[in-house]
Amino acid sequence: MIKNNLIRVAYATIFFSLFIARFAHAENVEIYLQDMLDNTQSGYCIDIARAQGSKANPDDGLQGHTCYSPQGELMVDQIFDTEKFADGILYMPEFDVCAEVSALAAGSAIGLSACNGSDEQSFQFSGEGTIVPSSATDMCLTVADATRTGRSDANQIKVLTLEACSDDLKSHQAWAVRSGL
Repeated sequence: MIKNNLIRVAYATIFFSLFIARFAHAENVEIYLQDMLDNTQSGYCIDIARAQGSKANPDDGLQGHTCYSPQGELMVDQIFDTEKFADGILYMPEFDVCAEVSALAAGSAIGLSACNGSDEQSFQFSGEGTIVPSSATDMCLTVADATRTGRSDANQIKVLTLEACSDDLKSHQAWAVRSGL
């Protein structure tokens, strides 16, 4: 009887461990600006500039762009891997690239390139709040005030740069993540 109970406990432990392992994996998410600013449709997400879904070119860097998740799915040019956040990496799995800062100065662009573990590719982001380079925690990923229209009126675009973190710019610097609806 005791032996049977021990076997049941062992099987239950193994089953539970396998169950947890199956669901403890990376999640594909979009990184969206918490404040909608002037976008009345779905807010702004970090997106590959001049992108057209899977035809996106990582050499074009990143921008703020109308989020796609309210349409029911994430688009490949806005997908980041949450598992990499703990390592300080903003990783886009569909293109196998990492975000990087071109310089640690206000106005610097946010680019994409092959992941290499450099300081330029190291960020602090927990999935909610500011995104800052690990080597310059007083600088935040920031969308600009100015908005332009993309290929259609439904697409709104803002330049994404590195700027000094500021309470005055909080609405342009506070980010969060979500998966598709």
